[in-house]
Amino acid sequence: MRLLHNPIPPPSPPLLTSFSAPKSSILPKKSSLNSHHKPLQQVVSTGVSLVLSLGLLVSAPNSIALESPSSLQSSLEVTNCRDNEAEEEVYTEVSKVVSNERIVEEAWQIVNDSFLNTSPRSWSQESWLQKKDDILSSSIQTRSKAHDIIKRMLASLGDPYTRFLSPEQFSKMARYDMTGIGVNLRDVPDGNGGSKLKVLGLLLDGPAHNAGVRQGDELISVNGVDVLGKSAFEASSLLLGPNGTSVNIMVKHGNCGPVQSINVERQSIAKTPVFYRLEQIESGSTSVGYVRLKEFNALARKDLVTAIKRLEGMGASSFVLDLRDNLGGLVQAGIEIAKLFLNEGDTVIYTVGRDPQYTRNIVAEAPPLITAPVIVLVNKSTASASEIVATALHDNCRAVLVGDKTYGKGLIQSVFELPDGSGVVVTIGKYVTPNHMDINGNGVEPDFKNFPALSEVNNRLSKCHMQQEG
Repeated sequence: MRLLHNPIPPPSPPLLTSFSAPKSSILPKKSSLNSHHKPLQQVVSTGVSLVLSLGLLVSAPNSIALESPSSLQSSLEVTNCRDNEAEEEVYTEVSKVVSNERIVEEAWQIVNDSFLNTSPRSWSQESWLQKKDDILSSSIQTRSKAHDIIKRMLASLGDPYTRFLSPEQFSKMARYDMTGIGVNLRDVPDGNGGSKLKVLGLLLDGPAHNAGVRQGDELISVNGVDVLGKSAFEASSLLLGPNGTSVNIMVKHGNCGPVQSINVERQSIAKTPVFYRLEQIESGSTSVGYVRLKEFNALARKDLVTAIKRLEGMGASSFVLDLRDNLGGLVQAGIEIAKLFLNEGDTVIYTVGRDPQYTRNIVAEAPPLITAPVIVLVNKSTASASEIVATALHDNCRAVLVGDKTYGKGLIQSVFELPDGSGVVVTIGKYVTPNHMDINGNGVEPDFKNFPALSEVNNRLSKCHMQQEG
C-alpha cells in the first residue's frame, strides 16, 4: 500500500493551467523561475504531505516496528530485527501475485482505518464491516470487476473527494514526491523521549528502492548533514535536487542493523510552479514583487523562497501572491509556505481527524522571510492548500485578499496505493482557519473586489493589528 498524504485538489472544477488576467496593472508575463535563473533545485538544502509523508510511496500494510527501548534485552532486540526482516520478505513475495479479493479488501481496510466522515450521510464502522462481508462473500473474477466494486464502495460514503484512481491516474501523482528519490519520511518516537526519521514507504522500483534503501530504515544524514532533530519536511528538502544528480544518504537498516552509505540518483519529475517578476505601480513610484504560484508541489516552497529573495533584492517593497486558479496540491507544502510570511508562534491552521496525528494546532516556528505587505489574489478556483495560505496570511494580518470568493474546500485527503498499482483517495481530516472559520463548502470572501491602492492595503492591515491587540 503506497501512501501519499494530502496532495489532492478537488475533483471539480478541473485543474486550470490557463490564466485569466485581472482588471489591474498586475499582469503576468511570459517569465518563469527557470527562465530567470538556474533552478533553486541546484541548492541542495533549504518542506505534504508531503516526501514528508507525501509522494508516491509504497508501504506494507503492517505498521512499521519502532526501535525497542534500551531497557530491553539485546536478545529481544535481535529477535525483533529478524521478525521485521521476515515481514518484509513475506510482503515482497505476496505483492508479486495479488488476488482481486485482496485489492478490494485492502481498499475497504484503508477506509475503515482512516476515513473521516464530513457529509450529512451517517457512517459507522459497524455498517462498514457489514459491507465488507457482503462484498467478499463471493469470488471476484476479473480485475476490472474489482475496480468497479471499489468505485461503488467508495461512492456509498457520500464524499465527493473519496474516490478510486486507476493505475494511470495514480502514476501521475509522482510530481508530489518531495524528495526526488521516492521515499516517504516520518517522524517516529525513539523510545527515549525524542524522535527519529524513518522511511515509512518507498516508491517501488524508484531511485531509493533500487539503490538499496528499505522500508523501516532510519535516515541518519544527507550529504554529510546530520538530520537528528530535523523534521521530515526539512529532511525531504535536503534530499531534493536537480534531476539526474546524486545525493548521499546514511541509513540504518532496521532496528539494530548496520549503518550504510548509499548514493542515490534523483529522478524528480516535478516542474516549478512559480512565476515571478518585478512590477512598477502608482506611476512607477513603487516596486511590487509579483509571484504566481500555480500549484503546491515538491518545488513550491523552495522556488517561492528564491523568487521572493530575488524580488526583494531588486527593490520590491510589497508583494502580490497570485493564487488564482490554484486548486491546491500538497497541504504540507501550503502550510510551510504560509509559515514563510508569519511571525513565530502565529497559528497557520487547525486540523482535525480520526487519527490523533491529524488533530493539532499548527504554528510558525521561526521569524518571517519578509515583513512587507502582501496582496493575495484569489478567485473561485482558489482551493484547498491555496485557501490555507490565503486565510493564514489574512487572519494573522499579514495580507489582504483581492478578487472573488474562493472555492471552499477545507478537507484533507491522502492517497493510498493498492497492490496492483491503482489507488484510493480518502478524506482523512479537515482544517479550520486561525479565526476558527470552517471554509468547507463556504469559501472565503475577499477584502477587495478590485486591486486596491497600497495605502488602502496598509490601512486595512493596521486596523487588523489593532483589533487583534485590542
